[in-house]
Amino acid sequence: MSRADESGAGTGTGTGTGTEAGAGVGVGAGPGKESGPGRGPEPEPEPGTGRAPNPLRSLGILRSELTTTLRRWRTLALLGVLAAVPVLIGIAVRIETGHGSSPGPGGGEGGPAFLSQVTNNGLFLVFAALAVTLPVFLPMAVGVVAGDSVAGEASAGTLRYLLVAPAGRTRLLLTKYASVLAFCLVATLVVALSALAVGALLFPVGEVTTISGTRIGIGEGLLRAGLIAVVVAASLTGFAAIGLFVSTLTGSGIAAMAATVGLLITVQIMDGIPQLSALHPYLFPHYWMSYADLLRAPVYWDEVVRNLSLQGVYAAVFGSAAWARFTTKDITA
Repeated sequence: MSRADESGAGTGTGTGTGTEAGAGVGVGAGPGKESGPGRGPEPEPEPGTGRAPNPLRSLGILRSELTTTLRRWRTLALLGVLAAVPVLIGIAVRIETGHGSSPGPGGGEGGPAFLSQVTNNGLFLVFAALAVTLPVFLPMAVGVVAGDSVAGEASAGTLRYLLVAPAGRTRLLLTKYASVLAFCLVATLVVALSALAVGALLFPVGEVTTISGTRIGIGEGLLRAGLIAVVVAASLTGFAAIGLFVSTLTGSGIAAMAATVGLLITVQIMDGIPQLSALHPYLFPHYWMSYADLLRAPVYWDEVVRNLSLQGVYAAVFGSAAWARFTTKDITA
């Protein structure tokens, strides 16, 4: 009887030991999960699933970021100003030609060369409006959005909460940059579509006379206008990366926007100083107006390729700098 009791006690002890061993395994699994993200390359699991993040979640984050960006009153105000520029240009040209004078070079007080063609073909208002907005208005709007992309979240105190989700800093930064690039395209299309509508309402629209002197049909002219809008948007990618990098340097959205726009103005001034001509080919706005070569027959691609290549270099350099800064930044401070 006493042996049975001792055996039962032994069994009970064994059960208890097994339970304790099981608990030991459970505790050991906990730190193992915590140490996974610290290794860096492995993606963080989604909460409660233990699985890597679904790529569709990235699209959801991007869609949310785009919606937030485009719904801000500041963004809508910028797009409204950009849409108003072609309207003002079209009305001014209409009034000027109504008095019997000719706009632009050869008739009026300067102005883009495309203005002299607007009265003959309203499609040229698209090219003229892009020529007017590209040096200042478009990049300033992009600078405001890019400068506020990260710094605005930091100043509002929402940046740390964004990183609570299993997005990771790299994916969040890429999402921010993608939303800025989307704004570049949207802003450019707003200018182009507004100019196309105003040009069709105020002036005749027909065959397009290229810079080379040849004539192309209205259909091909519209295709050239669409291609030019895409190239203009791509011309802003390098500056967008600069704005993103500046945005990672400060926790103040206003300071980041002011610094980005100030840098734009400084580089534009440098590009206009003849004594600095050796630096001009390396400045990001130097080839912005190369889109005019898309109106030649045949198309002259050299300057356009130089422009896009330069923007790619700026995007790579300042995008990498933004990543290096953002991934090591203390967002809890």
